[in-house]
Amino acid sequence: MIGLGLCPFADPVFRAGTLRYALYPGTDPSEFLEFLSVELRSLAAASRDATETTLVIAPGIYPDFLDFNDFMGVVENLVEDLTLSGVIQAVGFHPRFLFAESAPDAAENFTNRSPHPMIHLLREESISDVSGDPEALAEVPRRNTRTLQRLGTAQLEKLLHSASHPPSSEK
Repeated sequence: MIGLGLCPFADPVFRAGTLRYALYPGTDPSEFLEFLSVELRSLAAASRDATETTLVIAPGIYPDFLDFNDFMGVVENLVEDLTLSGVIQAVGFHPRFLFAESAPDAAENFTNRSPHPMIHLLREESISDVSGDPEALAEVPRRNTRTLQRLGTAQLEKLLHSASHPPSSEK
């Protein structure tokens, strides 16, 4: 994401050290929902200087994208139930992410593909801060699609695979 420049907001947050990684090690969807609830509350309560955004990584849940996509509706309900609508936004990433009406091998799907099922929790305030230029903001997905199409599906699959299976340092 950062290396390809796909998200103009990611690099500053990463460099500032205000990106939180939360790993859910389990496989139970109900427990994962409770884990997400804790992470949502934690992000909402934290100062932006401490935690700007959180990546909740869950390698053991929802290997099927359609199940994960359905779960994202549950996550949206959770955000509402916690009265965090307009405060926190949840964006889903998945190894087999597929935009509606998009071919499975379409390059644009890779904007939301990740090595493992993952939910990005981000502050609405942060989005507002960087979206002062609506035209520049609208250009981001168009630029991303061009970048991904230029790389091609084979290269993107290779990059995703290498992120999923980093080389071992053992000899």
